[in-house]
Amino acid sequence: MADIPPLQAVIVPVTALQQNCTLIWCTKTMRGAFTDPGGDLDRLKAVAKQHGVTVEKLLITHGHIDHCGLAGVLAADLGVPIEGPHPDDKFWIDMAPATGAQYGIDGATAFTPDRWLFEGDTVTIGNLVLDVHHCPGHTPGHVIFHHAGSNLAIVGDVLFQGSIGRTDFPRGNHGDLIRSITSRLWPLGAETAFVPGHGPMSTFGAERRSNAYVADAVLANA
Repeated sequence: MADIPPLQAVIVPVTALQQNCTLIWCTKTMRGAFTDPGGDLDRLKAVAKQHGVTVEKLLITHGHIDHCGLAGVLAADLGVPIEGPHPDDKFWIDMAPATGAQYGIDGATAFTPDRWLFEGDTVTIGNLVLDVHHCPGHTPGHVIFHHAGSNLAIVGDVLFQGSIGRTDFPRGNHGDLIRSITSRLWPLGAETAFVPGHGPMSTFGAERRSNAYVADAVLANA
């Protein structure tokens, strides 16, 4: 029988914007975390129960409503802390009620994370340790989570299969986003698989080969 990997994960698209919330758990302790629980809380709790996972915290990549609009509600319901994003996204979180109404995410609330995150920090999930990287550009306080032992990264809206995050929102910056991808993501290794904020998974190597915005050949000719 094959060894059980230390980390398991399941992606649960939530809200009308089909944002990829991910349940990550430590298989040794069966303790887990939701990343970016933006909505559909009953479904998220059912998924955790289905897999026998005790949720011990919520991890947030950035302050956009589809990623964290109901994080405060879920944290209060489960009695767990929120970690992330970087404090430069506080202004987005503070706007949650207004942007929730705009995007049809009922009950969106502002919250203060129990822990803001910075470049070089780590977060724990059970016995797992994930590295935190600050990746501004899509939003100024965007962070990503990387588990080196599993070659897995949760990158929010920094990078997608075949595309990159929008930078036309307040305090977005295209140059910062490109630097975040090339200086923070690419060094994690071509074999690293990533869960984007929307759409299918990919690997950093595949995006370096074929992404229309940040492939090595595209940037070399920029």
